[in-house]
Formats: sequence, C-alpha cells, structure tokens
Amino acid sequence: MEEVKKQEYVENDRNLTVETVFPDAEDAVLRSVRDDPFELYNLYEPKTQPIFRRVPPEVAEATSPQVAKLAREPAGGRVRFSTDSQYILIKAVEPIVGRNSHMTLAMSAGFDLYEDTEADSRYVKMFMPPYKMDGGYEQIIRFGSRRLRYFTIHFPIHSVVSELYIGLQPDAVVGGGKKYLGDSPIVVYGSSIVHGTAATRPGLTYPNILCRYLGRNVLNYGFSGAAKAELPMMNWLAGLDMSVFVYDYDHNAPNPEYLRETHKRGYDIIRAAHPDIPIIFITRPNVATNPGMAMERKDVISDTFRAARAAGDRKVWYIDGESFFLGKWENECTMDGVHPNDLGFTLMADGIEAVIRRALRGERP
Repeated sequence: MEEVKKQEYVENDRNLTVETVFPDAEDAVLRSVRDDPFELYNLYEPKTQPIFRRVPPEVAEATSPQVAKLAREPAGGRVRFSTDSQYILIKAVEPIVGRNSHMTLAMSAGFDLYEDTEADSRYVKMFMPPYKMDGGYEQIIRFGSRRLRYFTIHFPIHSVVSELYIGLQPDAVVGGGKKYLGDSPIVVYGSSIVHGTAATRPGLTYPNILCRYLGRNVLNYGFSGAAKAELPMMNWLAGLDMSVFVYDYDHNAPNPEYLRETHKRGYDIIRAAHPDIPIIFITRPNVATNPGMAMERKDVISDTFRAARAAGDRKVWYIDGESFFLGKWENECTMDGVHPNDLGFTLMADGIEAVIRRALRGERP
C-alpha cells in the first residue's frame, strides 16, 4: 500500500499561505486602537479595561459563570478610522485563542477589514491568523494605490483580545471613521446565533451584516449557550441607550417553561426603561433541521407579542424565525443543524433589516 505522508496543504495551494514576515512594512508606525483618532464600538470602556470586553465584569459575573467568560469575547467589536496609508498592518495580542470544531480560526481569532464608502461598506480582505498561532499574531493588507480611505475592522468572535495595534506608513494621514446613522444604537440580545458562532469570519455574523445594511451601529450581546434573560443582564441592557431592541434568545432557554417564565419579564424590563422604541421578538430560525420543542417555544414568544399588543403597545414586532430559511435554501443554512452558516446569517439579516427599517419609519406592525 502506498505510504501517505502528512504534509501541509499550503504546499499545494499558494493562496493558502499566510505571511508572517513583512519586509515592506518594517518602518510601520504602530498605534493602539485605544488612542484617538480610532473609534471603538460594542466594547465596554475599552480605553481603561485590560481586555476588550462587552459587558461590565460585575454584571457578567452576577448573570452566570458562562456569561462572565463569554462577555470577555469581543464579538461585534469594531474599530473605525481613515487613512491614506498604502498598507494596514495589525498586531493583535490574544491571551486566549478560541478553538473548536464548530469554528474557523479566522472567525474565532481573526480580524477582517471593510472599506466604508459613501454608498456602502465592502469587504476588502482577512487579516488571516496563522494556523498555529498562540497568543496573537501580526498580519498585513496592502492596497494598489495610495489615497484616503475609511475602514472598519471587526474583532474576533471567540477569543480574548488584550491589545490591538494598527501599523501604518510613517507619513500616513490617520483620522476618524465614517459616522453611523442615527443617534442611538440597535441592541441585539441572544444566543450563539447572535454571538456568531458558525460564521466563517467576524464580518459575517448577522449583527455585523445589519451594521452594513443599515449604516447604523448594531451592538452584539450574544452569549453562546448562555443567554437566558437573567435579571442582572436584562436590567443592565435596559439601561443602555438604544433605538431598537432585538430579542433573540429562544435557543438558550432550557425548555418552553423557562422561556415562558423569562420572556415576557424581559420584555417588561426593556419596555419600562424605553417606552417608545421598537422591540422585535424573534423565534428560532432552524426549525427544519432542529425541530425539538420549536412550536411550543414559538407559542411562548407569540404570546408575549399578543400580550404586549393587547396592553396597547404598538411598537412591538414579531418575526417567525422559520421564515428566514423557507424555500430553496431550507436545508443549506446551518453548519450543524443549529448554528447558521454564512448563508443563514445573510438570510436572517435580510429579514431582520426589512422589519427594522419599517419600525424606524414608524410603520405599524
């Protein structure tokens, strides 16, 4: 029998090679994204915290040990800036690197780059982490010409990041990023589906896609396997400034009974703090591939919607998550029957965007 020798796949495809040395950028000036003029989003007190986290430590710890861990992962974190440098180099320090069979390393530990134009925000390239990275990495993206551009860099989904430096040419202009529309962000709370667990890279989670579709700041408070509408978390979320609240934790409720105990209670907390914002309820999207108790759970969420409407709330919206994947793509939208893949996230963002736009226009549900 022919001996099969272990070899690196990059030996066969040069497009899979990840650079680790950048002689053309040896003079790069490194700047911390904690410093002006860089603008950080979806991160809690990023200028003073030792890591880039999403929730105050005391709130996360009071919620659950799982949330205390996951709140340290900067899913949805973004840095926006402008520069005329002909390259962008990043140096990331990641004391904990997330690795799991459900995840690409590009998503769990990598950063991706988008160029923000007047019309939209377009993917440029991945700051690809080396496969055997440990503790962080450096990577570069080059441009064919030198001119002023506006950029967004998305933080990783499932690693802990303590530092991020951006390296530019020594004489490069560096300024603030493109401004988001609206005065207040859209807040999304939910499970690993919100967190972004099975996207292939950070920019493809549905909250990040919504940012680009809407041109608005969308905050990701997804906690993989641990979003259970606990009182410490719901009370903290209620204290945030927001223009829309998207409520999407169906999957993490242990059973329909728990969902019934907590779902309307969470809505009541948010509505008491924000009497005039749209609140959007979402049921799980993957009913065809993950049907267990889906209908009972859907009934709970629709009951919250009906109770709110009966009480006179005309700014609540209900999205049947099953509608996202119906049709030709029904069985192609998840990685494992539960977690949406890139196609699934895109279809979710399409459906949620339409409802958010209607809600912000003041239409009636």
